[in-house]
Amino acid sequence: MARAAAFIGGARPTSLTCRLHEQLSGRMKHCMVIGGGVVGLTTAWALLQRGHDVTLVEREAAVAQGASHANGGQLSYRYVSPLADAGVPLKALRWLLDPDGPLRFRPEASWAQWSWLWDFLRHCRGPVNRRTTERLLALGAHSQAAFARLQAEAGLGDAMALRAPGKLVFYRRPAEFARAAARVRGSAAEQALSHDDCLALEPALAQARGQLAGGIFTHGEAVADCRAFCDSLFARMSAHGGFRGRLASPVRAFERDARGAVVGVRMVQGTQGALTADAVVLAAGLHSRSLAASVGVELPLYPLKGYSLTAPIGSQHRPPEVSVTDFEKKILYARIGAELRVAAMADLVGDDLTLDARRLASLRRSVDATFPHAADYDRAVPWAGLRPATPGGAPIVGASGVPGLWLNVGHGALGFTFSFATADIVAALVSGQASPLPLDGLGR
Repeated sequence: MARAAAFIGGARPTSLTCRLHEQLSGRMKHCMVIGGGVVGLTTAWALLQRGHDVTLVEREAAVAQGASHANGGQLSYRYVSPLADAGVPLKALRWLLDPDGPLRFRPEASWAQWSWLWDFLRHCRGPVNRRTTERLLALGAHSQAAFARLQAEAGLGDAMALRAPGKLVFYRRPAEFARAAARVRGSAAEQALSHDDCLALEPALAQARGQLAGGIFTHGEAVADCRAFCDSLFARMSAHGGFRGRLASPVRAFERDARGAVVGVRMVQGTQGALTADAVVLAAGLHSRSLAASVGVELPLYPLKGYSLTAPIGSQHRPPEVSVTDFEKKILYARIGAELRVAAMADLVGDDLTLDARRLASLRRSVDATFPHAADYDRAVPWAGLRPATPGGAPIVGASGVPGLWLNVGHGALGFTFSFATADIVAALVSGQASPLPLDGLGR
C-alpha cells in the first residue's frame, strides 16, 4: 500500500497573488472536500480563498457531527504535548488500574488497533517526542496566524464565543511540576507558577480537593465553540457563488480515470450519484481510513474516544475564567459563553460511540472534586466522540501518492487547533504552490 506523504515547502504567497496566478494561468480548479468537520470546512474555505470552486461532501445531515461536535474547545497553539512520550507506557499501566484514570483499553481482533499500538510504542521515546513537539509548535504558530486571517476575512463575529484567557496546566505531583517548570525555564510564552500563583491567577482552583503543586501558564491561548464555528463558516461559504455544500451525502467510492487518478467520487445509492472534480481532498476524520484504503493508501489512524460534559453556568456558580487542564487526570475545563465544557479521556475501544455510563460517572466524580461549584452538572449534556489519531500525534497532510487525491487527516485531539494551518498547507499544494512551512516527518 502507498504511504501518505508529507511535504517540505518554502514561503507562502499572498492570497491575492495566488488568485491572480491561478486566473492568469487558467489553473483554477473545481475541488472537492470530503468531510464536514472543522478540518474539512477550513480546507474548503482556504481553497475558496485561492479562487477555486469547491464542493464539500458530508455524510451527515449537518456539519460538525463527529469529533468537532462537542470537543474541549481549546485552541492550544503554544502548549502541545504529544501523547507518545518516554514513560507513557508505564503511566498507562497505572491509568488502567485506576477506575477514574484517563485511559481505557479494550483489545480487539483488529490489525488496525495492534499495528497502531506498535507504532505508538515506537514513538514513546524522548528524542522522538521532542522532534514532534517542535514541529507541532511550528504548526500551531502558523495555525494561529491563519485563524486570525480567517477571522478577518470571514467576519464570523461572536457566534463562536471566542475568548483568549490563556491556558493553565496544573500539576498535583511535585516531581511532575518540577520537570515541567524546568522545561519552560526561559520561555517567553510559558510561565511556571507556584501553588499560590495558580490560585491568584484562577481563584476557582481554591475549590479543588487534593494537592496542587503548581502550574504552567501559557499567555494568549484561546477557547471557542468549535461546532458554532463550523456552523457559521458553513453558512458563510454557502453564500459564496463558488461553493456547493452537499449534506447527507455519504461517499461510497472514488471515481478513477484510465491512469488511476482520482477524478471524483461515487455516492451511496439513493443520494446524488457520481460527482467529479479536478482535485479531491480527504478530510473525513476516521472515515478517511477506509476510503483511502479503497485506493491502496494506508492511513495509520485509530480512534481515541473522548468524552465531554457541557454544563450551564448560572449566577451562583464560580467557573474558571482561564482555560484549565488537570495534567494528571487529563481533564480540561473551558468556559465557552454561558457554559462550562469539560472534556477528558482517551479510550482505545475501537469505533464505539456509546455513552458509557461508567466513564461518565468517573468524569463526574473528578469534576466534583476539582470544580464542584463551577456549573450546574445535573443539567450537563454528555457527549462521546472518536478523535482520529496517528501513533506519533501529528497530522498527515499533503499528497496521498494517488494522483488527484490529497490528505488532511489524523489531527487527534487537536483538530480545532491545527485545522487552520493544515487547511492553508493543503490549499497551497493543490494550487501548485509550495507548502508554507516544513512538514517533513509529521504524521508518519
